Amino acid sequence: MNNIKSTVITTTLILLAFLAHAQQQTKSNSKGNAYYLNPIFAGDYADPSIMRDGDDYYIVHSSFEYYPGLLIWHSKDLINWTPVTHALHKYVGSVWAPSLVKYKNKFYIYFPAGNTNYVVTANSINGPWSDPVDLKIGFIDPGHFTDAAGKRYLYFSNGGYAPLADDGLSITGDIKSAYQGWKIPREWSIECFCMEGPKMAKRGDYYYLTVAEGGTAGPATSHMVISARSKSPLGPWENSPYNPIIRTKESSEKWWSKGHGTLLEGPNAKWWMIFHAYENGYYHMGRQTLLEPVEWTKDGWFKIPQGIKTDTPILKPRSSSASAFSLNDNFSGHDLKPQWQFFGEYDTTRFHQSDNSLTIKGKGSSVANCAPLLCIPSNHSYTAQVELTIEGNATGGLVLFYNNKYYSGILADKQSILTNLRDWQFPTEKGVIKSHVFLKIRNIKNTVDMYYSTDGQKWIKIENSVEVSGYNHNVLGGFLSLRLGLCAIGDGTANFKKFIYQPIN
Repeated sequence: MNNIKSTVITTTLILLAFLAHAQQQTKSNSKGNAYYLNPIFAGDYADPSIMRDGDDYYIVHSSFEYYPGLLIWHSKDLINWTPVTHALHKYVGSVWAPSLVKYKNKFYIYFPAGNTNYVVTANSINGPWSDPVDLKIGFIDPGHFTDAAGKRYLYFSNGGYAPLADDGLSITGDIKSAYQGWKIPREWSIECFCMEGPKMAKRGDYYYLTVAEGGTAGPATSHMVISARSKSPLGPWENSPYNPIIRTKESSEKWWSKGHGTLLEGPNAKWWMIFHAYENGYYHMGRQTLLEPVEWTKDGWFKIPQGIKTDTPILKPRSSSASAFSLNDNFSGHDLKPQWQFFGEYDTTRFHQSDNSLTIKGKGSSVANCAPLLCIPSNHSYTAQVELTIEGNATGGLVLFYNNKYYSGILADKQSILTNLRDWQFPTEKGVIKSHVFLKIRNIKNTVDMYYSTDGQKWIKIENSVEVSGYNHNVLGGFLSLRLGLCAIGDGTANFKKFIYQPIN
């Protein structure tokens, strides 16, 4: 009897302990689901421009030499985003920090490219978007705003502003100086003063201007978010006593060169700062989009709340489910998925989709001049693979591409596997295929191994590997990132199927 009682008591205690543990896990998971961890856009999503339209939020980033450009994203919660459409299809050069706005039920994106500024417009955020209109004014980083009378202006990186026509399609006057920035202490390690990215928000009686200073790259402590306020959007401006609002203070931090911030009101009347930064150890991923809450002081300034750290969990603006966006592509339908962009061109005659495959006509004589089709990897470690069929005298491949001078990858012609290491290309496995092959890249924290397969099951690692952490702006310039993509070179076509991207934890 005593043994039975002992067994019952033991079993009961174990059951109670299990239930208590399960309850604790439920509470923990519930708490975990209420928090997010930066970045909200992993990978090369620089110079975010965000706008609110009712309960909807839309964001666009610099698209540089990647076309179609100006990919617009949508969210209800500021954390989970889904792509909407590209707003720029005509090549006009490298597209830098844009400004996305809605004015009288029409959408506008202002952006600099090729030593001038352009605007594209649409009656719906979904498009169609117009061809770019040249505003015939220099400077960079246009920031659109309106005054109390509804008159329209653009601020620029030099702290000056210019008036816009009512339709927003032309500049109607000279640029006037309005803001000189915040003086950075000389002993700080920065790249340059470099005032950039003016963005405007209105709250109560004040207009709040945020700008970036310190240089977008360079030392980890360069970039920062500066704020000023005025009762007129034309100034004069009073600098915030809390400047810099956001800044990387030590190179030991996870996020470097935090800057280019925009102040916005989010769900539940809470205010936020959206900005970008480089990740320590992963500079080649480009500037990633981050989000932090702000709080308002009694005297009408804003600052980051005590205890908020960029690299630790932060309470979400609102509860939500995760986005289902993926880089995987079976090339169904007739249109490219929004993650794909060509480098340096957008020639719709070069490619088509049919029968779950993408066919790209060969171009140029190397990866450098073939205008590869690229997407943005969002993980430190991952694998990417694709099935390739060669027609004619083309060469196709799977590459990691920074610009037309710096790239590496695995390629194939009709008979052989070729390796490209930093523009040094050579056959590594001769006569092993017959116009058809599977290619794979495995990137583990910047060390890249490359594989091929004749059946998609048994993979053969080639001799060569490459380390890619140096493919970044501080080394190579250009403000670009290391992207993953497909290339078609020479005379003939490369046919791609089943692009599979898998993160490795």
